[in-house]
Amino acid sequence: MLDATWPGFSLTESRQVLRLTRMEVHLKPETESRLNELAAKSGRPADELVEEAMAAYLIEVAEVRNTLDSRYDDVQSGRVKPIEGEAFFEDLRRRENALLKRRSPK
Repeated sequence: MLDATWPGFSLTESRQVLRLTRMEVHLKPETESRLNELAAKSGRPADELVEEAMAAYLIEVAEVRNTLDSRYDDVQSGRVKPIEGEAFFEDLRRRENALLKRRSPK
């Protein structure tokens, strides 16, 4: 028989939000020096700058992941046809050469 107070067992959904409150980050000395310099110049604590930078980075990673997932879904569904890599680069080179010819002085 399981006890409802046993750790890890819950009869109801937990409404508690778990939050990581402290983490140790190891930086290269030159990175730490630049961070401390920025903190001094901005008047903001270094840990606040790191928190802000990580939050922005994680948002960007999530956006890239969503874009990649969307593109993959487009290819899988047939809405978009994939292009063979070499054909794409050959077309890109042709367009670049045409653009350069139009811009070159005569």
